[in-house]
Amino acid sequence: MPLKKLLVSHGTCCLAAGAKQVHTALQKELARWGLHDQVKLKQTGCHGFSRLDPVVVLEPDGILFAGVNEEDAPGIVQSLMPGGERPHYLFYTDLRTLEKIPLRDDIPFFNKQKRLVLNNCGIVNPEDIDDYLNTGGYKALFRTVSGMTPSDVIGEIKKSGLRGLGGGGFLTGNKLEHCAREPGSAKYIICNADEGDPGSFQDRSILEGDPHAVLEGMLIAGYAVGAVKGYIYVRAEYPHAIKKIEKALCQAKKRGFFGGNILGSDFSFELEIFVGAGAFVCGEETALLQSLHGEPGMPYPRPPYPIVSGFQGKPTLINNVKTLANLRWIINVGAANFAKTGTESSRGTAIFSLSGNVNNCGLVEVPMGVSLREIIFGIGGGIPGGKAFKAVQTGGPSGGFLPAEFLDTAVDFDTLRDAGSIMGSGGMVVMDEHTCMVDTARFFMAFSLKELCGQCVPCRLGTRQMLKILNRIGRGEGKHSDLDLLEELGKAVARGSLCGLGKTAPNPVLTTLRYFRDEYEAHISEKRCPARVCKDLITYRIDAQKCRACARCLKACPVGAIIGADKQAHAIDQNLCIRCGICLDACSERFEAVKCIS
Repeated sequence: MPLKKLLVSHGTCCLAAGAKQVHTALQKELARWGLHDQVKLKQTGCHGFSRLDPVVVLEPDGILFAGVNEEDAPGIVQSLMPGGERPHYLFYTDLRTLEKIPLRDDIPFFNKQKRLVLNNCGIVNPEDIDDYLNTGGYKALFRTVSGMTPSDVIGEIKKSGLRGLGGGGFLTGNKLEHCAREPGSAKYIICNADEGDPGSFQDRSILEGDPHAVLEGMLIAGYAVGAVKGYIYVRAEYPHAIKKIEKALCQAKKRGFFGGNILGSDFSFELEIFVGAGAFVCGEETALLQSLHGEPGMPYPRPPYPIVSGFQGKPTLINNVKTLANLRWIINVGAANFAKTGTESSRGTAIFSLSGNVNNCGLVEVPMGVSLREIIFGIGGGIPGGKAFKAVQTGGPSGGFLPAEFLDTAVDFDTLRDAGSIMGSGGMVVMDEHTCMVDTARFFMAFSLKELCGQCVPCRLGTRQMLKILNRIGRGEGKHSDLDLLEELGKAVARGSLCGLGKTAPNPVLTTLRYFRDEYEAHISEKRCPARVCKDLITYRIDAQKCRACARCLKACPVGAIIGADKQAHAIDQNLCIRCGICLDACSERFEAVKCIS
């Protein structure tokens, strides 16, 4: 029997779903049947399809087993024997057609993507440098130090049109060029892996699944600008990613990819991993530098920019995980080939953490310029339960909300900006018809108020006042003048804040006012929440004609607000009701006697 491989995904999400136990069970079954010589069991990073975790892929057949648990191990292993039948119940099921799809490459979530940066995730063992080398790993570094000058490298990256994927979207080649021109022999490269956005997990997945790609990118950037040392700034909440990158760095050092005279060249470069405390604001580059210096993570005015005076006052290039992981591709395939993907102003691919009210949550990589519709409905599989799409937020907590009429909008830096949103760091949250946009704007404003450093007055006071107004509207106590005041405050915060995080914090409010103003009007004029989410504006009642006195709601109520004797229609004591909706869920399974009234 030809050698087969069982790839078991071991990302954070996979481990939470039981991947380690699955791996152990498969190991035992292979030993039991004496198949270790015919089947290689291999751990990988996450494949990106979060709904299916943990995932096991059989290679070279390309069969994907989804949602595997320990009990499935015997069936998978026995299916590898001559005449063995594949466990069909583990094949991916398309939620729209109920079709069973065995091959990974036939699943729409995967075959509609263009995976460059994520190409190795779910394929290579992140703890085995030889596995990375076998896929062409460090070949770009060898080309760089052995046959290209720093100017050649910078020129190639400039021609590629790559823009920074951490949120700012600055041309990567221009940043490299500016840093290289700065005088002095002590320069630094910093990888910004402080991914603090709710719903974002792409940086973490790359560090966990393909850490050597990030290390190689840092080496290429270091060679291009003449840096002597680099730091990977990663948040403490990513222990699994930290473990993977530490092990990868240790292996790379042993192979001579770090240290003095790398690959026999004159280039020397050292690297350290710095674990940050996990403050959202430390994703902003000047706050990150302050944290790296041992100070509180608070932004400072620019200029001078870090590229001129950064870490230890020296020229410092700061790039995101995804940006750095792209560099090897540009060197390997050439700038012209790389630039064939994407749009005129946004080259390459976009990587999003697709989450929220969408069937196929996960990590998505698509060419720049693909429409929101293709991502949400083509790759994401649409909205669960046949509900209507309402809005999508791109760019994390500072991103804007775009309604259904923007579904055919191209995903690139400039088009999203013109629509009122941003590419940001790569979060994409989908919302269905039951989402209250006032409440959602309030949630993100509360997040910003909690996480922003509060150093500058417009941000510190402006966001607080905006949240107070949103809370008032959510309680049905708002005034029409509040809407104009929200817009005025939002624009003032955007103009007057010190850093990019403060400048974009009002985006959720400004875009919901722009595209969903009718919902604000309903909260104010009619004291009504159209989505029936804002608790102060809804009431739960029981229809006595439909009530069957089954006591389902009575038993489920956490505060004893439901009254009613046996065989008598129940009722809700409004003085005790906390409007949690548990009674509605309990009743809707059968009788639909409980009604939510707004």
